[in-house]
Amino acid sequence: MKRTLGVCYYPEHWEEADWATDAARMVEAGLSWVRIGEFAWSRLEPRAGDLQFDWLDRAIEVLGSAGLKVILGTPTATPPRWMLKKHPDMLALDEQRRTRGFGSRRHYCFSHQGYRSESRRVTELFAERYGANPHVAAWQTDNEYGCHDTTLSYSDAALKGFRDWLAQTYQSIDALNRAWANVFWSMEYSNFDEIDLPVLTVTDPNPAHLMDFRRYSSAQVVAFNADQARILRSHSDAPVIHNFMGRVTEFDHFEIGEDLDIASWDSYPLGFLEDRMEDDAAHKAAYAQQGDPDFQAFHHDLYRAVGHGRWWIMEQQPGPVNWAPVNPAPLPGMSRLWAWEAFAHGAETVCFFRWRQAPFAQEQMHAGLLRTDSADAPALREVRQVAEELSHAKEQASTDSSVALIFDYPSNWAWDVQPQGKGFSYFRLVFEVYRGLRKLGLDVDVVSSNSDVSDYALILAPGQFSASDSQIDAMIESGAVCLFGPRFNSKTPEFSIPDPLPPNIKGLPCKVTHVESFRADMPRPVKGGGSVTHWMEHVETSASVSFELDDGTPLLVSKGRSHYLTGWLDELALARVLKDLCARADVSVVDMPEGVRQRHLGDLKFVFNYSRDAREFDGQNIPPAGVHWSKI
Repeated sequence: MKRTLGVCYYPEHWEEADWATDAARMVEAGLSWVRIGEFAWSRLEPRAGDLQFDWLDRAIEVLGSAGLKVILGTPTATPPRWMLKKHPDMLALDEQRRTRGFGSRRHYCFSHQGYRSESRRVTELFAERYGANPHVAAWQTDNEYGCHDTTLSYSDAALKGFRDWLAQTYQSIDALNRAWANVFWSMEYSNFDEIDLPVLTVTDPNPAHLMDFRRYSSAQVVAFNADQARILRSHSDAPVIHNFMGRVTEFDHFEIGEDLDIASWDSYPLGFLEDRMEDDAAHKAAYAQQGDPDFQAFHHDLYRAVGHGRWWIMEQQPGPVNWAPVNPAPLPGMSRLWAWEAFAHGAETVCFFRWRQAPFAQEQMHAGLLRTDSADAPALREVRQVAEELSHAKEQASTDSSVALIFDYPSNWAWDVQPQGKGFSYFRLVFEVYRGLRKLGLDVDVVSSNSDVSDYALILAPGQFSASDSQIDAMIESGAVCLFGPRFNSKTPEFSIPDPLPPNIKGLPCKVTHVESFRADMPRPVKGGGSVTHWMEHVETSASVSFELDDGTPLLVSKGRSHYLTGWLDELALARVLKDLCARADVSVVDMPEGVRQRHLGDLKFVFNYSRDAREFDGQNIPPAGVHWSKI
């Protein structure tokens, strides 16, 4: 499939007389796609039932006639003010049960059935009106589910929905009491209507109660999206897409992906570095204008799996954003690098946010491809350069990776429920393993716990809280070298310590007897170099010990091709363990220079330099923010 570029545009923000000029400039810049409509509900229906679609008809015609393909977003992320008069209880409540009110966006509770009905209604109106429009070539459902911490709601609607979900899940209150072990602290219930939301308790709520609320909340997002996808498909053959956000983990994106044709995500490397990463100040200073060398790539590989191989960037940062703790400008060349990195990971399309910087409202400090006065902003030159390069590029098939890294959303919720240490994060653990693999020059597939793993040489499942027998069997029967742990299979789905003790991996005699978390400034040295930080498990085992601490505590327990890691490793120890596993799996590695990463696509090898200095690699001098590709 041809690789293309696009942009996000808001015709309702600009004079209609300027639409044709904007469209012509987009085409001249090499853009093929334009996303519109996702925040326009108040202009489309200024009063309940007063439909004003004529201006959107004209905007689609102007953009399409210029040669652009339209991605039309359903406007459900921004319900208009009149909606609250009609449904005053549709707003989400936070953990203190305070209302999260009108005045920005994403102001709805996924559990509210009245708003769910309104969302289906407006989606039906869109689909009926534009489903056969030749210019509408793709659909986007809503916008950035979960952004601004909007998955979890503690409203009355959520309480009713949660009780109904529990009744359907457990069928009887006795079954729920047994599953949650409510005999502890006399928490037993007589009926489902006695169960409250797991907030405002004196001390910690029952972890099983919390975990089921997380499952319920995820299911509401999945159902909300499924409604829209079903309606759109009933009127249109154009692909259905959703734009996920970086490090938003409160709902299961793999389940959403089952109702999508294409997964996309919104990539803001500089904002994410400052706002969503735990790295130290030195790392953030070194990459302040480039972004972390692995954070974007991780999400590229994740959403490739969510979309079953088809994925886009729906919003790519073009300049300073407005929402991070600090908002620097990218180094010259980074817009080009980010776009090509996405393509190297298999993206079909990269769309930039946004066409023109808004001179008003909340995002007026967020850069676009044009300045507020419509002059070219710095990123537009790089967009034109990428468009020119794409016009000469040969289409490349995707490259099969030999390494799979499992990412499991329910495990992320479980770590949130019971971190057992301040600042611990499942995402962080998995990401650090991903980063370690990338530093060894490896292409990595990020996959779900249900994915087919039969064709990999190395499979890693760090931190997965609960695992089915079928998943463990599939990993072992694949013949791959398998790394489990730490904290693998440490709890049942009902959030109890299992019997037999974890990790309970067939053929690997290893039992976790107790665990400890410890201060970041008290690492445990590993024999031969490196250390364990944060987390350590103590095991009984008759298997061989491949790595151990200086005091002899087992660190990597091995039998055959199965390996159990008992601790959270620092960079040096992690590199040693990963190299050992790759050697066992016959996977070739290379030590990448600081800030340099590679990715293979078809018969090409791409090299990306995220550092501020030129780097030598593979016989090439790669400049800062540089991209180099060559035949393999």
